Amino acid sequence: MPTLIFEKQSYQRNPDETVLDCLLRHGVSVPHACRNGVCQSCLMRSTDSDPPAPAQHGLKDSLRQQRYFLACTCAPEGDFAATLSGPVLIQLPARVISVEKLTRRIARVRLNPEGAFDYRAGQFINLARGDCLTRPYSIASLPYTEDFLELHVARHEQGRMSRWIHDELQPGNELAVSTPLGECCYRPEHPEQPLLLVGTGCGLAPLYGVIRDALHHGHTGPIWLYHGSRDREGLYLVEELRGLAREHDTFNYVPCLDSPAAGEADFTARRAHEAALARHTDMKGWRVFLCGHPEMVNQTKMKTYLAGAALADIHADPFYLTAL
Repeated sequence: MPTLIFEKQSYQRNPDETVLDCLLRHGVSVPHACRNGVCQSCLMRSTDSDPPAPAQHGLKDSLRQQRYFLACTCAPEGDFAATLSGPVLIQLPARVISVEKLTRRIARVRLNPEGAFDYRAGQFINLARGDCLTRPYSIASLPYTEDFLELHVARHEQGRMSRWIHDELQPGNELAVSTPLGECCYRPEHPEQPLLLVGTGCGLAPLYGVIRDALHHGHTGPIWLYHGSRDREGLYLVEELRGLAREHDTFNYVPCLDSPAAGEADFTARRAHEAALARHTDMKGWRVFLCGHPEMVNQTKMKTYLAGAALADIHADPFYLTAL
């Protein structure tokens, strides 16, 4: 069996087992969240050899050169040594301002990070409790018009962090937030470019930021938002978004329900990505933002590309869930 040396302690690692899975199996508490190589909360550094290339996917060149890697996707062939020392993601204390239930399943959390906190609308942060429980959440606020950090949290019955946020988190509590990550952001260089945004559940959070950022910059091209859920409890900020659509001729909002109930005729009876693709069949020249369920994100990324959107213009942000 190969040996994993972590912080000068040795652990037997099963063949093909990732560094993260090995440490968790041995009861070692390390930061982690999505377990799919997206959130970067499990970032570590190799101290004896170059990490496997897949474990460095998505990292900046400067980090790859310093042998940083993502523990959740790192399955080295033989013995391997790693450390958490010299963290790259800065952790800042953040005080909870408010926790508001938008629906029974969705909570809006507003935080006040201590010190300077520069970010772009649509990025995400890793939110951490004092016991190292860490989860990634997208930023819904705007950095230049709002003096707080806003997150949208869906309650999942098997989710330790989401249940704690919904049931126990109180104003005044202190958490930690990481350096902002991600490129799901508006770019003002092409104000005439059509924008398509498709989200499910709390995938609305980064899209809400991107839309308001575009409108703030005077975007002149059409903006289409399709937000979907299997039921009404998964849709939120409906009236706010309808209000934005009334105020701005360029913005179009389409709330979608898989199966609308009686009396819900003002919602589109279709999955959000299906409704979007049915209306927008030629995506050449469009910029696309996809956030939410991984299956929806991956399918829609492929289909918008086949419809003419350039890969460089498709921003995909799948939301992976973990109960651990």
